[in-house]
Amino acid sequence: MANITAGIVKELREKTGAGMMDCKTALQENDGDMDAAVDWLRTKGLAKAAKKAGRVAAEGLVAVAVDGPRGVVVEVNSETDFVARNETFQDMVSTIARVAAAAGGDVDALKQADFPGAGKSVEAHVAEMVGTIGENMSLRRSTALEVEAGVVATYVHNQVAPGLGKIGVLVALESAGDAAKVTELGRQIAMHVAATNPLAATEAELDPAVVARERQVLSEQARESGKPEEIIAKMVDGRIRKFYEDVVLSKQAFVVDPDLTVDKAIQAAGEAAGAPITLKGFVRFEIGEGIEKEDSDFAAEVAAAASS
Repeated sequence: MANITAGIVKELREKTGAGMMDCKTALQENDGDMDAAVDWLRTKGLAKAAKKAGRVAAEGLVAVAVDGPRGVVVEVNSETDFVARNETFQDMVSTIARVAAAAGGDVDALKQADFPGAGKSVEAHVAEMVGTIGENMSLRRSTALEVEAGVVATYVHNQVAPGLGKIGVLVALESAGDAAKVTELGRQIAMHVAATNPLAATEAELDPAVVARERQVLSEQARESGKPEEIIAKMVDGRIRKFYEDVVLSKQAFVVDPDLTVDKAIQAAGEAAGAPITLKGFVRFEIGEGIEKEDSDFAAEVAAAASS
């Protein structure tokens, strides 16, 4: 039996981030062989990850990053908000965003990309961190926007660290105008998107099924008035125009200056920047949106974290 000293246990702990007793056990199980102990802990970490995979991971962080003409936004989920405040988790999410900025926005490609300094893929590193931190985690989604000439501006709401928060927004603006002015407009529009959560940038980009469903509801509401069909048609057209003003970014009242629509604000900014500005697109990620969450309370969350 190899002599398992405190020093070698400490070295293994620093290499893996595992607990002291786990490291001691790993070394005992592998006769003091450091590499074999690392592999043993990785195996146990992945076993923990599989065990926890059934838990709902709807918390976590959204991260944004920009690499030249490309901006990316990624969402990495955890089970509780406690982990989102963990510096190790924050560093991991920031690194994933930087990898995404260099590699593009495809989430499957991102999962297979190398995680810097880890000697493994992003997906494998996230799985290993499940065992280290003790919660289910997942790299849920990633998207990129890119411009030929112009800027991709970003905004993060409820920011907990640079580029990390609960809502992340990208806004792509094409323009040959003054970069500082275009960037400032982009940030203002990104803040607007975070606040209003539009469904599309323009009418043309709005899902026809969404418009048809809204028109059907409005038509049924209008018929309750008992008015003739030709009057009902005009009523519905007017309400659809108001619907567009509510959900289409270019038609919304700009939060920075409600006297202007976003489209008008872009035109005015183009004049100030010395060249036209075109809104190429936007992306808004909010942590956990679309995930069916389990009902919980704060006390239960604390208890769950304490027992992990």
